[in-house]
Amino acid sequence: MIVIIIWALMISAALGFWRVVAGPTVPDRIVAADAMSIILTTTLALLGLVFENPLFLDIAIAFAVLAFADVLIMAKFFEHGELHL
Repeated sequence: MIVIIIWALMISAALGFWRVVAGPTVPDRIVAADAMSIILTTTLALLGLVFENPLFLDIAIAFAVLAFADVLIMAKFFEHGELHL
């Protein structure tokens, strides 16, 4: 059952990737990238359950934190046109 869910998440990630590539506007692409990061984080957590390896959960947490920071940086860049760090 979990394997079917993982395949469905991968198909959803592929559709999200298509929206990132062919999105009509920049905000659409940012939202699609954020949705893809959530889908891939969920997939990593499920892979941790399938393989019974807690390392996947650590990787999923690190990926989620980096993806959150990435979306914030992209949103700030496209709002102001430059990064003021």
